[in-house]
Amino acid sequence: MIKTILPALLLGLTAIASAALPAAPVHAEDQKPQQVHVRGSIVSYSGSALTVKTREGETVDVTLADGWKLASVANAAVTDIKPGDFVGIASLPSAGGGDGALEVLIFPPAMKGAGEGSYGWDLKPNSSMTNATVADAVKGVDGRTVTVSYHGKEKKIAIPDGTPVVTIAPATKDDLVPGAVVFIPAEKAASGPLAHQVLVGKNGVVPPM
Repeated sequence: MIKTILPALLLGLTAIASAALPAAPVHAEDQKPQQVHVRGSIVSYSGSALTVKTREGETVDVTLADGWKLASVANAAVTDIKPGDFVGIASLPSAGGGDGALEVLIFPPAMKGAGEGSYGWDLKPNSSMTNATVADAVKGVDGRTVTVSYHGKEKKIAIPDGTPVVTIAPATKDDLVPGAVVFIPAEKAASGPLAHQVLVGKNGVVPPM
């Protein structure tokens, strides 16, 4: 099943993975649109428009770009994380040093390398997103600690028991029902957010990123 949806999701999920990458200096005419992440519940969906009540309580009208992609997420387990896997981990600095995971996305093998790096993320204040390859995963007293590598660097991240761990799953437009939880990495436009991809929650699993 996952192989059948990868071609349709590759562009969308690559963009999701790299949405917060810091931009390199460019000429003004070459600057990419500012990115914005919309997190919340669907109020309504019709054609190329999606209205979302955000986690901050605002109602936002999102315009869906031509050819926009749709995906969902499925539950995985921390024990599914193996050396060699490519993962996206949102984390916060821990009081005792190192980082503690807020959520983990296990990418399909075909998407290894998407948005590789570690950079600021807006899930919570001071959080970061690390897209990297798992070098090792060691079970501890409270969850699991993984060492991940990216661009020749390494980072250790603790994944406490109970941390949401998901992987990519298929979705259809029938899943865009009122109340469904969405994560939308969008471009900031004069008319409001413009989205090329949407992650929607289904079967009780919501996008944790």
